[in-house]
Amino acid sequence: MTIATRHAPLVDTAPMHARQRPVEEFSSTIREICGNFGIEPSLRGQGLVAGTASRLHLSRFETAVVSCDAERVIRDARMIRDDPGGHLFLIVQDKGICRIHQSGKSHLLEPGDMFLVDSAEPSDFVYAGQHARQVSLHLPREEMLHRFGPACTGGLGIDRDDPLFLAMRAVLAKLFMEDGVAAPHLGEALLSLLGAYLRCIETQTGMAEKREEAVLSRALAIMERRCHDAGFGPAELADDLAVSPRTLQRHFSALGETASERLMAIRLDMARARLEAPASRGDSVSTIAFEAGFNDLSYFYRTFRKRFGVSPGAVRPPVSP
Repeated sequence: MTIATRHAPLVDTAPMHARQRPVEEFSSTIREICGNFGIEPSLRGQGLVAGTASRLHLSRFETAVVSCDAERVIRDARMIRDDPGGHLFLIVQDKGICRIHQSGKSHLLEPGDMFLVDSAEPSDFVYAGQHARQVSLHLPREEMLHRFGPACTGGLGIDRDDPLFLAMRAVLAKLFMEDGVAAPHLGEALLSLLGAYLRCIETQTGMAEKREEAVLSRALAIMERRCHDAGFGPAELADDLAVSPRTLQRHFSALGETASERLMAIRLDMARARLEAPASRGDSVSTIAFEAGFNDLSYFYRTFRKRFGVSPGAVRPPVSP
C-alpha cells in the first residue's frame, strides 16, 4: 500500500479509541447522527465495537465525527427504503484507512483523503477491524443536485493530486480552526471549489473512460470482499465480473500489475495491518495469515519478507512490561 502524503488531522483533540460497547448501541448512535447504517463488528470484537460518534456544525453544514474499529459499515437498498436520506456525505478520512465501495466504484481513503458519498445509493465502508476516524459533512442532496447536476451523485473520490483538492482541504482546516457556525463564507467557498472540481471531472472524462474505470473499480471491490477466501483468485474474479481472463488482465495493465499481484498485495497489506494492531496481539501469526487468505504458512512468510523486507513477527508491537 502506498501511503499518501499526510495531512494534519482536522479534529486531533477528538478521541480515537473508546470503550467497547454492544454493536446495537453504537448502531443506534450512528442512526441518530448519520441515518440508517448497519455496523458489522470485527471477528475479534465478538459483538462489541469500540467507537464514538458526535455531531457539530461547520458553517451551515451538519457534520459528524465518527471513529470505530468495526469490520465494515453498510447502507443497503432496504435501509435506503426505510430511511431515504437527503444528503451527500463529504467524507474526510482523518485517521486510519477505509475502503469505500459505491456504484461499482472502489476508493481507498488514507489520512487526508476525501470522498463524496451519495446517501441515496448503497454504500460499503470497509475498515477491517482497524481504528479509523472520519469527518462527514452532510450536504443537502436536492440543493447539490440543483447547483451541480448529476455529476455530484453516485459516489466520487476527490483526487488528492488535483489543486482543487488542496484548496478544499485548506478551507476545511480553516473551518475547524475558526468558529465554523460564524463562518458562512467559508462554507460557500467550499461548495464553490467542489463545484469547480465536478465541472472539471465532467469535461475531462469521456464515457469510454468511465466504462473502463467501472470494470476495474468493481474488480477491486470484489477483491476486497473476497480476499479472505484462499480459493479465490483471478479466474474466480473474472467469473464474478463476467469477463474473460484476458480482458481482466487488460484492465489491470492500467495499474502496471496483474490481478494476481494486486490480490497478493491486498492480502499482505491486510495481514500486516492485523499484525501491527495492538488488539490482535493475542492472535498467532498463522491465524492472521489464514484469515488474510493464505493457506500455506511458509509461502506467507516468504512473500511477506519479500514485500516488506522483514518477517511477520518483526512488525508486531512490543509487549508492554
